[in-house]
Amino acid sequence: MTRAVVVGGGLGGLAVAARLAASGQRVTLLEAAERVGGKLGTVEVDGFRFDTGPSLVTMPAVLERLFADTGLPLHDVLGLQRLDVAARYRFGDGVELDLPGRREQIAPALDDALGAGAGTQWEAFLAHAERVWDATHEHFLESPVSPGGLARLSLRVRDVLAVAPWRSLRGVGDRYLRDERLGLLLDRYATYSGSDPRRAPAALAVVPYVEQQFGSWYVRGGLRRLAEAVADRCRSLGVELRTGTRVAAIDTVGDRVSGVRLADGERLAADVVVANADAATVYGPDGLLPHAASARRLARTTPSSSGFVLLLGLAGRDIPGPGTPHHRVLFPPSRAAYDAEFDAYRGGAPASAPAVYVHAPDDPALRPGGDGEGWFVLVTAPRHDPAGGVDWDAPGLAPRYAERILEVMARRGLDVRHRIRSCTVRTPADLERETLAPGGSIYGTSSDGALAAFLRPANRSPVAGLYLVGGSSHPGGGLPLVTLSAEITARLVRSRP
Repeated sequence: MTRAVVVGGGLGGLAVAARLAASGQRVTLLEAAERVGGKLGTVEVDGFRFDTGPSLVTMPAVLERLFADTGLPLHDVLGLQRLDVAARYRFGDGVELDLPGRREQIAPALDDALGAGAGTQWEAFLAHAERVWDATHEHFLESPVSPGGLARLSLRVRDVLAVAPWRSLRGVGDRYLRDERLGLLLDRYATYSGSDPRRAPAALAVVPYVEQQFGSWYVRGGLRRLAEAVADRCRSLGVELRTGTRVAAIDTVGDRVSGVRLADGERLAADVVVANADAATVYGPDGLLPHAASARRLARTTPSSSGFVLLLGLAGRDIPGPGTPHHRVLFPPSRAAYDAEFDAYRGGAPASAPAVYVHAPDDPALRPGGDGEGWFVLVTAPRHDPAGGVDWDAPGLAPRYAERILEVMARRGLDVRHRIRSCTVRTPADLERETLAPGGSIYGTSSDGALAAFLRPANRSPVAGLYLVGGSSHPGGGLPLVTLSAEITARLVRSRP
């Protein structure tokens, strides 16, 4: 029986542990925090409960496959709710768009909100995005990254033309979208991977396609329940879950891993180690298993952005009843203003008037009795970098920026300052401390660059017996890709020599 140690209890680590245990391997999962879940966190303030990580499920079939492959099916474990409105977008001219959660309803909604022809433009773009999806999902998103996969793609001229590695997401969007507001809508999807749409590859067109083709879903009771459900699955399969256990190093004998060494000096022997940690934390000079060549490659990549968060407990309800949108985005006045936001965080400074994302689920399980509601407010922010960028721990910076964000929301038609019962601020520095993600980068490396989305650190490491899983490794960040990462990694472990 193979002895496997999984380092890190985020969703990727939990999913790969469940898959390995289901295949008959003996698995121990080690998590430094006091509970598993990683970025799928939750915070309770004055009776309000907030999801502090991902707020949306797309590609539910990936989760269904995880649960079906390891035991009881997903629908027996979690309640998934398909959203009728994927998000409410407010543009700089005051126009609001309720984007439907079903693809066939999107074009008419765009025409109604933005004017005749907007739906046709967006459908033309989605048709292109579908070609990108067909060209890439099998050989890249659902398979280990490899030169062979790139070579197979290069032999299919039509697929190369669809992926268009020489174009940015912004560039390919401009071929189809003449309405600047549609351009803003597309730009937003680059931020899902911590990227700049002017530099992110055209292949990221699959992100809006996936969301609109397969739907936007919510986990009743909050997305934290997903992590808890996978952890329960691990326990039922015999995985040993050890929390409050920090790994100091990955040990080797000769040219392969032999186990891990804990911060308290304990050693655990293993045939296989799976690291659900940022690749820089694994391979860096002070990492768990320093690897010079891998560290050099990582040094040439661009870290993803982080986020600045307000957890608002509000009195009253904004729109009582089922019409409340779970997700809202307040755009800057123009694309030029949006570009100024990307320029700011790339330059290591908080943007003065960023796009604002609000997650406000209409879920009684997340709020105290009465008519209050909890809002998770997020803006893209530069990483925590006291040496060369923003020191988010600097006295007064976080509360000043929180006030700034509330003012921006008010100017864009969403003034909740008079309703605030509690306000908790979470900075990139807090994210770094809680998740051990360097600088608080949400997705490890960004997808900026022609093939960056396809050239993340591989799931099989250069060191025999060591594997990577999670958002900083292939195929990338976000719930569906992290879950796919676990599927790929488990398959590689089972097929190892």
